[in-house]
Amino acid sequence: MEQKPHTRLPVVAGYFYPSDPEKLRGFIEHSFKHPLGPGELPKVSNARRKETLGYVAPHAGYIYSGPIAAHVYYNLALDGKPETIIIIGTNHSGLGSLVSVYPAGKWITPLGELEVDAELARDIVNNSDLAELDVYAHVEEHSIEVQLPFIQYLFGDNVKIVPIVLGLHTPDVARDLSKAIYESLQSTGRDSIIIASSDFNHYDPHDITVAKDKKALERILALDTDGFYKVLLEEHVTICGPGGIMTLIELVKLYGKGEAKLLKYATSGDVSGDKSTVVGYAAIRFLIK
Repeated sequence: MEQKPHTRLPVVAGYFYPSDPEKLRGFIEHSFKHPLGPGELPKVSNARRKETLGYVAPHAGYIYSGPIAAHVYYNLALDGKPETIIIIGTNHSGLGSLVSVYPAGKWITPLGELEVDAELARDIVNNSDLAELDVYAHVEEHSIEVQLPFIQYLFGDNVKIVPIVLGLHTPDVARDLSKAIYESLQSTGRDSIIIASSDFNHYDPHDITVAKDKKALERILALDTDGFYKVLLEEHVTICGPGGIMTLIELVKLYGKGEAKLLKYATSGDVSGDKSTVVGYAAIRFLIK
């Protein structure tokens, strides 16, 4: 695909989050102050905390997952502003390439627009055996879009993004993509943080979801890609962005040494009070040493 600029308009504004800019800012601030959130508004550090490699953040409607996502963005504020944020989403629509990297242009939200880091996007594709420059997987996809207003709340439009959507979630894909990202960050020298956009187990009762997610989280925190994938298959844990999570695990290994820390876990039932059928949400920080 030719790397020409595209403009990606929001598709879930007014649905997953408010379409009015002031209401959206208010909703984001409510997420930070929520009892399940960090409890206070973030303050962006003037210094870069380079040990953070990335995060796992949920991507449901803000009313459900916003307080848990707020833990990611509270910590991202402490990291200071990077040059580029790579966001790895999951393909809910079935459109486009299996590993789809948005080529160039800008993404618009009610809070403004974010420019795609076209050089880094191209480099990642060139270093991958699977990734392609592609816009079609992104046309209807919400998993990247819902991260952007939080990013803009912290940094305005003064950070670039590389949106990547995965339609195939296996350890082999994660290893290919992690290698491509690692090599691209080394060659470009780009100061970057990665966000893997993923919800956890879907539509079981609260207690079952918590038990399933606990087994998956144990493998994630142990940086065990194959063990995590095995748990997904054997325990039927319906995590919808496991490829991005595995990519972060593999990236930690490529940097040599690091760890994963759980910042917050809750379910939609913890937020809404209805625990009959829930979705799990986790905020996880990945560090390199």
